[in-house]
Amino acid sequence: MWGGRFSVKPDALMQAINVSIGFDRRLAAEDLAGSRAHAAMLAATGVITAADEAAIQRGLGLVEAELAAGSFPFRDEFEDIHMNVEQRLKELIGEPAGRLHTARSRNDQVALDVRLWVRGACDRSVEALQGLQRALLAQAETHAASLMPGFTHLQPAQPVTFGHHLMAYVEMFGRDAGRFADARRRMNVSPLGAAALAGSSIPIDPYQTAKALGFDAPAANSMDAVASRDFALEALSAASICAINLSRLAEEMVIWSTPQFGFIRLSDAFSTGSSIMPQKRNPDAAELVRAKSGRILGSLTALSMVMKGLPLTYGKDMQEDKEPLFEAFDALELALAAMTGMAADLTADTEAMAAAAGGAFATATDLADWLVRKLDLPFRQAHHITGRAVKRAEALGLSDLAALDLAELQAIEPRITPGVYEVLSPRASVESRISYGGTAPSQVRAQIQRWKDHLR
Repeated sequence: MWGGRFSVKPDALMQAINVSIGFDRRLAAEDLAGSRAHAAMLAATGVITAADEAAIQRGLGLVEAELAAGSFPFRDEFEDIHMNVEQRLKELIGEPAGRLHTARSRNDQVALDVRLWVRGACDRSVEALQGLQRALLAQAETHAASLMPGFTHLQPAQPVTFGHHLMAYVEMFGRDAGRFADARRRMNVSPLGAAALAGSSIPIDPYQTAKALGFDAPAANSMDAVASRDFALEALSAASICAINLSRLAEEMVIWSTPQFGFIRLSDAFSTGSSIMPQKRNPDAAELVRAKSGRILGSLTALSMVMKGLPLTYGKDMQEDKEPLFEAFDALELALAAMTGMAADLTADTEAMAAAAGGAFATATDLADWLVRKLDLPFRQAHHITGRAVKRAEALGLSDLAALDLAELQAIEPRITPGVYEVLSPRASVESRISYGGTAPSQVRAQIQRWKDHLR
């Protein structure tokens, strides 16, 4: 490739650290797409002849066929996917292959290929997230009114519905999809035409290649076009936040499926056994989704460290951008697919959840609210009275305020009437939470419909 300047081949160690074909071969489709668009533009602007373009396009088709058949001869001596394709093109069509690199550098070529790949990864992530949302929506619709305890600090707090709980994740994954869409919008400019860093003296048309490859426009600054990988960092940031959200849902599935909770059951399809304990059913799929978040965040950290100290424009360090991207999105794709499968697969034990929803004085806030509404007490005073009622119930060995006799409540606040028991059941508590976004089944169903319409 640079034989005109160098007279000695690279040392074996130099070759080992320099070669990237082992991993960047995954960019073959993007590289071919960029080369096709570039060749068409060179012919349209008169830089190369129509005959040369026809030969190049024919040769690229042959290369594509070899790649599809698994017969393409990947060779380490040509370092990366770009030079492997160029060399094979030369072997297939001869002299016209040498004209393809006119007005193009490997710097803008690799920037293009990576940008195309990350753009596709963002699109695939959005599609996978929407599939997960649909699976959660189906469960939420079934359980819009199914009682369960809501938690803070992993302690029972107030009754909610299982559908409401699942809809929280629908919202979270919707924001994840939005982050990928935002990242895609910002990255959708073409670096082709930047060449090595300064642009080209040859009369090319970067708008044509940008349009052909689905970009909104060519990059406005040739140095930024080849130097920047912030689009990759942004995509990895979105992937990392998504992985954290997936990990939270995975953790809840692990907890909910324990005998101590018994809220859900995952089928054999998403569970494993033990090599020594015959009774075990382990939620390994959820645990592995939880673990994938570490790998994805690690990829963001790795690429951040690669880029943090680089001067403009291109440095060979940037060759290290691809493996973190591939690893992160491979892990994310698998985690999203597994979580979608588990969300569709799980069976909720509504009786166990409903029983838990009424324990641990979960309707204490409802008692305080009743005191405010019916007795016109300041909330802080109502809070204090309710705390005394909880303390008295605990002393009597009760775990539910509804089990506390009226006489006990009136000993704390004489104006309490029998009507208080109308708000002390978990069902009444849930039905009363009618504020927008609340856990009342009517509100849950409204949000389900909103998301159905959005995803449709």
